[in-house]
Amino acid sequence: MEKQNLSSLIWNTADDILRGLFKPSEYGRIILPFVVLRRLDCVLDPQKDKAFELHEKYKNKLKDFNEVIQSQLNLPFFNISQFDLLRIKSDPNNVYKNFNNYIQGYSKNVLDIIENFQIDPLVTKLNKNKKLYLLIDKFTEFDLHPNKVDNHKMGSLYEELLRKFSEMSNEESGDHFTPRDVVKLLVSLVFGGDKENLKGEDKIRSIYDPCCGTGGMLTIGKEWIHENINKKLKVELFGQELNDVTYAICKSDFLMADENPENIKGPLSSLSEDGYQDRKFDYMITNPPFGVSWKSEVEFIKNETNDPSGRFVAGTPRISDGSLLFLQHLIHKMEPKGSRIGIVFNGSPLFTGDAGSGESEIRKHIIEKDLLETIIMLPDRLFFNTGITTYLWILDNKKRKSRKEKIQLINAKDFYKHSKVKLGEKSKEISDEQALQIIDIYQGFKENRKSKIYNNDYFRYTKVTIDQYLKDNSGNIIKDKKGHPKIDKKKRDYEKIPSDQEIDKYLLKEVRPHIEEYFHNKDLDKIGYEFSLTKEFYEYKNFKSVEDIKNDLAKLNKEIANLEKDL
Repeated sequence: MEKQNLSSLIWNTADDILRGLFKPSEYGRIILPFVVLRRLDCVLDPQKDKAFELHEKYKNKLKDFNEVIQSQLNLPFFNISQFDLLRIKSDPNNVYKNFNNYIQGYSKNVLDIIENFQIDPLVTKLNKNKKLYLLIDKFTEFDLHPNKVDNHKMGSLYEELLRKFSEMSNEESGDHFTPRDVVKLLVSLVFGGDKENLKGEDKIRSIYDPCCGTGGMLTIGKEWIHENINKKLKVELFGQELNDVTYAICKSDFLMADENPENIKGPLSSLSEDGYQDRKFDYMITNPPFGVSWKSEVEFIKNETNDPSGRFVAGTPRISDGSLLFLQHLIHKMEPKGSRIGIVFNGSPLFTGDAGSGESEIRKHIIEKDLLETIIMLPDRLFFNTGITTYLWILDNKKRKSRKEKIQLINAKDFYKHSKVKLGEKSKEISDEQALQIIDIYQGFKENRKSKIYNNDYFRYTKVTIDQYLKDNSGNIIKDKKGHPKIDKKKRDYEKIPSDQEIDKYLLKEVRPHIEEYFHNKDLDKIGYEFSLTKEFYEYKNFKSVEDIKNDLAKLNKEIANLEKDL
């Protein structure tokens, strides 16, 4: 069954039971943990009885029998209760008691996950209203065994359910996950641009995502490396997540996929509670939340800006948008011997903030350190929760020789196909063939209609302050007591002067024709950096002449007259 059909079936089945007892915005808090529990049951089913028997055998002989059970089952988790969801429903009179016995039977690593779902009050309410049995009964109808639903499909199922949950609760679904077509393109660019470093045997490489959601970006990244570059490469995955539900899903998914769930930290913010303070990583891929305030973390972050070895030494953006804080966080974790970053942004980090602002200073730091390799402008309407245009930034602290001191801009706005089904705001997707075309443009590293390559300095400008002198009614310049001309601050203006132009010559050409007497205070000059992909890829379109328009109107009038005659 397709993941969309399965997710709809699960949601609609639960809706029949939950309607009237819970608000639709609360459904996800019940449905998602029960999906996880059912998946755990399906994975454990072949050895369910053996786990109980081992527990009975060793519970009075060993203090710590967990390791014995785990090693004999050859699984990273287990449940020593006699019950699972299927067996609970066979005793309708003791559903609540047996359900609690079942939950407490899980190994500690699973109990930690279940705690983050915070289902206790919800289960109590279900039981009190005689709905717990009905819900368990319905969930046992779904076969979520890995033979039927592999890890990739399971991840997609979680994300589809999360999207429905987000729509019901008016949350931003994009905060939880990124569409698979965007993820595949991002990992192709990050890892495909570093193939030599991923080849060979006896190598270990790390991938980190500070906003990992359900973990899809990490697992897809690992799969892509194994399928396209090196099957034998050992890839270690690390993540951190703020949302408790997605954190719990990610950890449970890692547990069942034989990944290390202890490598997922949370539920914590990566900005104020870095779970990997002393770690560096080979690769980092992430989609931080768009335009989210960091007001609640301002004290911690401002304090860290005073630390010369801290993450935010380049500056801080406006409090209403913390996107560039996440990028600085990643840059701080780049492995000195070589590291690559792929990050999804909206348009704000490209140009928000004037020269001297926090945003501009962060861009300045990134460019002057020669970290930025590529920016790719994607189509709009790729995401579920927003129709805006998004951008992929690729960074590398060990650029290959041909890319040093250069930045490539790629216009991929037209590389899409319309989705068969519109999901939220998402009505477009990038096909595999179109993704390959984008990757070819990136790897080709040549200038054409879709690719521009510039030296780093191209994006630098100087913001200069242009003052006019204060004059009396007769047009004479007013001076102060020391004889210095007074400035008319009401007429103060500014000019952004590209780095490739001499400031004095620019002012003579652009300002002098309009203002005969002006004053350029060089002490107020500020260096800024910004990107404008829309401007770089603008294509002028010839408009019809007035004569052509008149001729078209005359033809239309003639057609209308003929139609009226026929009538």
